[in-house]
Amino acid sequence: MIFIKNNKEIELMRESNRIVGGVLALMAQYVKPGVSTWELNQIAEDYIVSQGAVPSFKGYRIPGLEPFPTAICSSVNDCIVHGIPSRQVILKEGDLIGIDVGAFKNHYHGDGARSFAVGKSSREVEILLSVTREALDRGMKMALPGNRIGDISWAIGSFVKENGFNVADDLTGHGIGREMHEDPMIPNFGIEGKGPRLKAGMTLALEPMVNCGTNRVIERGWEFFTADASLSAHFENTILITDGEPEILTLPYN
Repeated sequence: MIFIKNNKEIELMRESNRIVGGVLALMAQYVKPGVSTWELNQIAEDYIVSQGAVPSFKGYRIPGLEPFPTAICSSVNDCIVHGIPSRQVILKEGDLIGIDVGAFKNHYHGDGARSFAVGKSSREVEILLSVTREALDRGMKMALPGNRIGDISWAIGSFVKENGFNVADDLTGHGIGREMHEDPMIPNFGIEGKGPRLKAGMTLALEPMVNCGTNRVIERGWEFFTADASLSAHFENTILITDGEPEILTLPYN
């Protein structure tokens, strides 16, 4: 079931997502060589709590796995998503890190992600980041009332393919609200004109996950890796479908 939010619910969604945007802005300041992913997690969790919210991811459950242990996902280099922060993972010059974060306040979730080059980046990393950001932008531009989910999916996937990259298999965007993951599922590739129709009041998390190499993934517990150890990037915004252009509820990426 796809939920249509009323004005009060939308304002609560804005508040949760502004917290997510604040975390991601902080991460842009603190991602640098020599910092551990555990330190980034602590900074993020402290900020979320200071805003009267709780981390959406910490304690999140799916069948067959222990509850997710941390406030953020920190996915380094060939880790696509759901990387678990660790004191042992120290960022190095030239690394690529994707940071995904959720915040829960007043019964509603916010969700967003950004990928960052650590220190001086290679040309390959710069292009990957640019393509992934643009893929998200293209998906958002199709998030118009009357369009369909497939229009978003096609816009993302076709652009990624045209640029010689691949979207990660079976990893999708999603609806969001009282639950972190709601209907509809939003694949990062698809067919124009297919899928549920978009209506004002829907809140959706769009999140292209783009690999330099293969589309195939390897799942290791919570964490997903590229099957060929190639680099991967991840950008995500939660948006509101309006009567016109979509409203980005998470702060824009830097």
